[in-house]
Amino acid sequence: MSGLIFNLFIFVLASFIGFELISKVPPTLHTPLMSGANAISGITILGALIVAGQVDHQIAQYIGFVAIVFATINVVGGFMVTDRMLEMFKKKDKNNE
Repeated sequence: MSGLIFNLFIFVLASFIGFELISKVPPTLHTPLMSGANAISGITILGALIVAGQVDHQIAQYIGFVAIVFATINVVGGFMVTDRMLEMFKKKDKNNE
């Protein structure tokens, strides 16, 4: 029971620290930081693959598969946001307007 309380304490503390850090980020930097964080979270795909491949229980394999799907969506979304953000900085061709 004390392990659960300790883990809950760490979760609440990390939530408060994360909120304070993100609230201090200026709006102009929010999109690049979030897209970079989403792209880096590709590591979660590796973790989900390891978990899904090493367990013998059917339910755990399903949960691992769902984790792989969500992590992939997160990574692809991060790259899409980054690509869209970088499109804003490209010079527009005046002939095509």
